[in-house]
Amino acid sequence: MPFTYEDVGATRDGRCPPGFHPLHVRSRIGEGHEVFKSACQALLTWELHRAVGVTITTDAPHAAPGVDVTVGLGPLIQAPCRVVWTLDEPRRAGWAYGTLPGHPESGEEAFIVDRTGDGTVWLTITAFSRPAKWYARAGGPATRGLQHAYARRCGAVLRRMCEDPKGDFLR
Repeated sequence: MPFTYEDVGATRDGRCPPGFHPLHVRSRIGEGHEVFKSACQALLTWELHRAVGVTITTDAPHAAPGVDVTVGLGPLIQAPCRVVWTLDEPRRAGWAYGTLPGHPESGEEAFIVDRTGDGTVWLTITAFSRPAKWYARAGGPATRGLQHAYARRCGAVLRRMCEDPKGDFLR
């Protein structure tokens, strides 16, 4: 299936194509190498997304270019995507996926975990999107508000996951 937008990979360069709404949310996760390792593991293996409360349907155990994934928001909204790029460096790891036909939005979203020089670990979510379905258009600014809330929730959940790697944070 083709992507539903033209500028595939633009999140790698931090670009927001004309006609799309940008999103940029950065959350402090913790400090140190172990936190960085845990955060990367949770992000690259879909654990973070599942812990946030969405369903992830994919045959791939981890994010890789070309992997198709469907994000489910309850039983009614299924959002098909494809991973467009990944990043695996000593101090940064992450990936981005782009929307496929059937997704309520059109655009791309990137999830990056990085460890700064002072050891602080951050999750940065950047995206660009515009409505693709009637209900996303009808939601207007509320839809963008939900996207920001989801990005902030990803940061809060990842922080809790890294503080409690045994998984007791889910209780």
